[in-house]
Formats: sequence, C-alpha cells, structure tokens
Amino acid sequence: MELRALSVDEPGHLVQTLTGAILGCGGWVLSRGASDTGAVSLLFEFERRACMDIYSVLIGAGLELSQNGHIRLTELCKCTRLHPQECGEEIASIDLEIQTFAVEVADGSHAPQPV
Repeated sequence: MELRALSVDEPGHLVQTLTGAILGCGGWVLSRGASDTGAVSLLFEFERRACMDIYSVLIGAGLELSQNGHIRLTELCKCTRLHPQECGEEIASIDLEIQTFAVEVADGSHAPQPV
C-alpha cells in the first residue's frame, strides 16, 4: 500500500521516531531514508493484527496523512477487525512518502520541537 503524508518534524528525527514506533508495534522497517529536499521515505511491513497500532503511531508521530491514506488505513483496520482469523497473520506492506516542512524561527534556525 502506498501512502503519502506531510510533517513539520525535522526529517532525521522523524525517521528515528517512526522507525522506533513501527518496531515497537512488531513491524519490520525494510528501508528508510531522508533526502536533502526534506522528503522522507519508509518501507515497512507488519502483521495485519497490528494495523490499529500502526495507524495510531503514524498519527501520534504528527503525520498529516492524505485523505486517501486515511481511507485506505481505515479500510485495512475494519477488514482485519471483521476477519481476524482469516487475515490477522497476513503481512501488510506500506510504502510511506512524507514531505517535511520543519518549522523555522525568524533567524533561520529550527524551532524546538514539542516533546
């Protein structure tokens, strides 16, 4: 599943935060990276039974998912919840592309990120 999102977090911090959160949900990060333009890419997999946890950590990390992204993740979670025996152990794969817009203060330095 391909997802797009926006974030105001610094790319390096965002990659670190999302990697830890995905691993904490039992997922596997297959590739990750950040470009000079502020684009972050993550390719990860997880057992479908963890889809609510994955969805929660993406939102909890401050991502602004596209409308299509919300719809697709909601459908995945609903389907998994309705058929846990048939698909709970199936592996879901997400190719996530995030455009970051780190907040900058007037002097051009990065503003402190909320804790």
